[in-house]
Amino acid sequence: MEKVYDIIIIGGGPGGIGTAIEAKVLGLKNILLLEKSDNHSDTIRRFYKDNKRVDKNWQGQIIEIEGHVPFTDGTKESTLDFFDKMIDEHEIDYHFNCEVDKITKNDDNTFTVRSSKGDFLAKNVVIAIGRMGKPNKPSYKIPPSIRKRVNFNLDKCSKAEKILIVGGGDSATEYAVELAKSNDVTLNYRREKLTRPNPTNLKNINKAYAMDEVKLKLGIDIDSLESEHGLVKVNFKDGSSEIYDRVIYAIGGTTPVDFLKSANLILDRKGEPIIKDNLESSVEGIYIAGDIAFKSGGSIAIALNHGYKIVKDILSKQGS
Repeated sequence: MEKVYDIIIIGGGPGGIGTAIEAKVLGLKNILLLEKSDNHSDTIRRFYKDNKRVDKNWQGQIIEIEGHVPFTDGTKESTLDFFDKMIDEHEIDYHFNCEVDKITKNDDNTFTVRSSKGDFLAKNVVIAIGRMGKPNKPSYKIPPSIRKRVNFNLDKCSKAEKILIVGGGDSATEYAVELAKSNDVTLNYRREKLTRPNPTNLKNINKAYAMDEVKLKLGIDIDSLESEHGLVKVNFKDGSSEIYDRVIYAIGGTTPVDFLKSANLILDRKGEPIIKDNLESSVEGIYIAGDIAFKSGGSIAIALNHGYKIVKDILSKQGS
């Protein structure tokens, strides 16, 4: 722990990578990026379907890149390649497979970042962990005997399965359209209309439904799951039941409340961190970037802009 980093970034998604690059470009010398998975951009790798379109602009907003990361529209694959190139080009120092479980502010106003690869010291810490790293789960129990048939992404899906997808957002509709190419797919959402997907996904799911490629089960919530001959029996609140080979939940992610509390951050009633205009948390020197900073979704361009804004703020405090 002899070395004191100017900035330690927790999370290797776009917000974390963008912060690291901006720190390098703008003159911070000692930068360390910590990521708990075995590579950067884990959420994109796990939750984006192959060839998924990735747009710079988001939900009708025109997002101008404020910093030095020239991100543009692309696909899942081109986006991952782009961040590979950025990390290599700027020679970002990182540790993968490194999970952080605690941040402690020391008497000299430095921070001790405790991780699975040891403790690190930093003058500033940026928390850039995404919500999807901890997907939302249903309130009812999932019986242990069928847990292998209940998923929160597309990792274990096979062909020719009868699949129920639960959720009403972009991920749920994208999963449904993609899996319908080789499976019997039903999309279940507790509300009577799909209002959350972006216009492209809404058009695609409606087209798939019109062509009998996807079944829609809207306005009906799930009461419970149980095992029936090793398959998933889904009991709906209208009294009906149906058996599926697999159930996939795409119901969003949650703020990692316990981790934020361990850093003594003040949270609001919903468990969200209190964040100042400069993206600093209630603890001076700890900043928030990416999903949990803007709360309403996953814009890569906005997350990159967070990194630029944070580094500029750190430098302003140093008189640079």
